[in-house]
Parts: sequence; structure tokens; C-alpha cells
Amino acid sequence: MAASRNLARYTDAYWWSNDGLRLHYRDYAGPADRPAILCIPGLTRNARDFEGVAERLAGDWRVIAVDLRGRGESAYARDPMTYVPLTYLQDIGRLVDELALDSVIAFGTSLGGILTMLLAAAGRPKLAGALLNDVGPELDPRGLARIRGYVGKSSQYPTWMHAARTIAEHNADVYPEYGIEQWLVMAKRLYKLTSGGRIVPDYDMKIAEPFRLPGNEAGPDMWGAFRQLKQVPTLLVRGEASDILAAGVAERMLAELPQGELVTVPATGHAPTLDEPEAVAAIDRLLARIPLPVAGGARGGPVEPAASETVPPPTPPASGRGEERPDLLL
Repeated sequence: MAASRNLARYTDAYWWSNDGLRLHYRDYAGPADRPAILCIPGLTRNARDFEGVAERLAGDWRVIAVDLRGRGESAYARDPMTYVPLTYLQDIGRLVDELALDSVIAFGTSLGGILTMLLAAAGRPKLAGALLNDVGPELDPRGLARIRGYVGKSSQYPTWMHAARTIAEHNADVYPEYGIEQWLVMAKRLYKLTSGGRIVPDYDMKIAEPFRLPGNEAGPDMWGAFRQLKQVPTLLVRGEASDILAAGVAERMLAELPQGELVTVPATGHAPTLDEPEAVAAIDRLLARIPLPVAGGARGGPVEPAASETVPPPTPPASGRGEERPDLLL
């Protein structure tokens, strides 16, 4: 498994937002005669969150994992009030247009799942399938309060081990079966090494500003957006101990979906990593239900890019990315 993951091939590529930010995505090669899998991460997360999913599915499927503005390799916004779902949706729309993606399978974790529902409501691109990871049209107030308590708080560490141990201390209830190796993997997905040799969270602290205002975490009518998935094969993944997606809400969601499946990942909080055996098996079942071939689906996907190859971006406006971005979480 480790050897095959080291050989995973993807291209680092970029696109431009309406307001001139250079945004980043990873493009894992796959056939062009089926829809691409578009992976959208959570509030403080980035494209690295989908490494396990992408490395397992690449080759059979084209996988595009995005860094939302202010995260990972994407530029930081000049106006922090653009860190809201509507702007993220516009950013993704620009990418979809640039790559001529008429049809995609959207995998969304937390905030990414909210954007998946909004994509379904927008109707562009057409969704051939959807995965909502530990999120729904109703968000548990307990989890929102927890997230508002940590998002935007800066932290730094001298070594990866220090970062991993701190994550473990604060999230032992989310992943109670993790060992130090798994916490190290998580630390390297959540944090980055600065030029000054410090390890800091890999997102713009200013994403907290709009999120702390009630109502900015989602759209105005999320049940209406969610119901646009009724004709789409949809997988609902819920962590058994989730404080964001209540069990009753997940059951209500399933009842609304003629082509839905609900999988609960045991002994896990918010949010499952999608590498768990239950999630892996469910993802395979979802993909097996996607009608193929899809006319006018994902086009122009790289077939064999060099490992971790970087595609230089075009040269419009300068990005607004700051040099140091400091916290974490899930």
C-alpha cells in the first residue's frame, strides 16, 4: 500500500478566481470518458485531505482535489468577507468552466459537502454522483460552537512530532484508535513548514471572520439545495460520534434520497477521513452506480502526468497570498 501511494501521479495546477486570486488544485490522471471526481475539503482543510481517496482511485477515475481560497497552495483573499460559500461556489464554477467539466462526481467533506449541495442547486456542472461526508442541510449547534472556538487561533510548533502530539491531545475523541503514525499523517495534512522552520496551520486565519457570524456557514435554504440530489446516486457518510451531523438528520436525509445510501463510520467523530474500511467499501458501491459512459463528461484529463508535476499557471493578476499563514482543525 505505502509503495503504491508513493507512486501516485498527480499534476499541481492552478486557475484564477473572478477577483484575481491564483487558486490551486491537484489533478490525478484518469480516463476522459467518465465524469471526474471533484473533491472539496472542509473549513480549515486542503487538497491533501483527499490523498488516500485520490491515490486509490486515480487511474480508474480522474480525481481533482481543490484548495479553496485561503488554504493550502491557493492565494489568500484580500477581503476576508469573501471566505463564504457563495464565493467558493463562484471559484469552483471558474475551474469547472476552465476544465470543461460538464459532469462531475462531487466528494465534499463538511464545508465541501455544503458546497456540493449548492452545486446541485446551481445545476452546473451536472452532478453524476455525490458524497456528503459528515454534513447535511442542518448543522448541529454543538459542533458549530466547537469549531467557532478554535478556528482562526494561531499556533506554531518546532517539529512535526510536537504538532502531531498536540492534535492527538485535542482530538483523541474524534479518532480514538489512532496511533502516533496516523497523527503524524494528519499533522502533515493540516500544517505546513514555513521558511522560518516553524510548523503552522495551512490556512489563512482570517477565514474565521465571516464564519463567526451566524448564518455564514451555509446557504439560506439548504434543505432545498439538498433535495436537488434526489435523482443523483448519493452516499452519506457519518461519523458515529459526529457533533455536526446528528443521527436523526442523517436518517431524514436518507429518506429524501431514492438513490441514497447512509454509512456510519464507527468510533469516529467529525469527520471521517474516507480511508476507513466502511467508507472505502461504500465509495466503491457509489462509483459502481454511476452510469457510464457519460456523454460530454470530464474532458482533457491528463493521462500520464509526471509524479507531482507542476503545471505553471497563466499570468493574470498577482495573487493576494501572504507569505506566512498561520490553526487547525477538523
